[in-house]
Amino acid sequence: MDEQEHKAPALLAPSGSTRRSLLGTIAAGAAGATFFGPWKVNHAWAQSAQKKPLVIGLTMDASGQYAASGVEERLGAMMAIKEFNAKGGVLGRPIEALHIDTETTPATGSRVAERMITRNEAAFLIGGLHSGVANAISQVAQKYGCIYFNTNSSSPTESGKDCHRVKFVWDGNGTNFAEAIVKNAIKTNGRNWVLLTNDYVWGHQTAKATRALVEANGGKIVDELMIPQNTRDFASYLIKLQQIKPEVVATAVGGDDIKALRQQVVQLGLQKRMAWINNQQDWPDVYGLGPEQIFGVFGTTWYWMLDLPGVKEFVANYQKTYPGMAIQVPGNVYYNGYVATRELLRCVEEAGTTANIAVIKKLEGRRMTARDRMQAYDAWIDPATHQCQQTIYMATYNDQPKAKDDIFRILTQSEPKDVVDPEAPKNCKLESYEATPSYEM
Repeated sequence: MDEQEHKAPALLAPSGSTRRSLLGTIAAGAAGATFFGPWKVNHAWAQSAQKKPLVIGLTMDASGQYAASGVEERLGAMMAIKEFNAKGGVLGRPIEALHIDTETTPATGSRVAERMITRNEAAFLIGGLHSGVANAISQVAQKYGCIYFNTNSSSPTESGKDCHRVKFVWDGNGTNFAEAIVKNAIKTNGRNWVLLTNDYVWGHQTAKATRALVEANGGKIVDELMIPQNTRDFASYLIKLQQIKPEVVATAVGGDDIKALRQQVVQLGLQKRMAWINNQQDWPDVYGLGPEQIFGVFGTTWYWMLDLPGVKEFVANYQKTYPGMAIQVPGNVYYNGYVATRELLRCVEEAGTTANIAVIKKLEGRRMTARDRMQAYDAWIDPATHQCQQTIYMATYNDQPKAKDDIFRILTQSEPKDVVDPEAPKNCKLESYEATPSYEM
């Protein structure tokens, strides 16, 4: 699949942090993919004189708190698009991937969605890490009727009060992960907990779910410390933890923030003095850290060393498609970008049209086998909330690796039915089909 760059006037986001440097290395090795600033556009398609290309808007961060994950998410979607283009595209149409940086900022996400739909005639939108950004994109998408796949943001509100008929949520959410871990952690580690919470919607809602489960199972939330986004100095928070001396610290902190937090916890030796739980740990945020810094227990939806059909082939395809990557094996973020994009394109083929309502009906209630998704259990899309209900894994650092980069040890795997968010169907009010604008490109 050929790639071309079309540049629109804009300032590039500044680089300088360690994570940004890693991002540049990742992008430079990605088979011709490059780092794109706020208003640079990436087109990738197979030329066709017969039919107009099918444009898919990739709404992924390339700067900000989730920049590193945004690159991996985008490359996962691109691999799925490449596979379909190699077979002739979808419905006889070549697929064009259009990427614009959403900058980990809701206002930018909204502008990007508006631009892609009204100016670039995107048939679908895919991508999302920051839940505030995903919510902003989905509001624009619903206004026009454009199907939007939120691939990697995990606030329970995304399939709860902020759900939309056009939006489908592909990652596990904060409640799913809390359901998988809290009860056992109380029994194993103790009843007195402190919450460290990123101060935005994902952090708030994940902490809320954790608090409810802790208190329902006889535990106590001693304190909750709010962490502003893009925090790099955690000294004041860690000093307070030393004073409180909780038995368990439950974090809902993501992106570059969790990487900085992990490093500073180790500097003070606090990982040895209290149990640490990170609700969900994205692969790009721990890849390259030393073993001391991958402490505690954390959730994920997928791991590259799972002993399941198709996993080895998927990893090999990643390495073949993107040789020389700084992140040498795919993680959960890349996986979500890939499987979501693949399922969307399959549904378009099955519907025989890009018309939004026809494709939405193919997606609602859709069953996906464990073998096809490379997970332990079958998954499905809840027709009432549009969330993908899937296997949830709990992991910790692997001190007996079988291969390079085998840094996770899977502790448990939970069936989707056992970790479903019970509040989501009560809070989600999907727009009717009639109230959703018709949309077809």
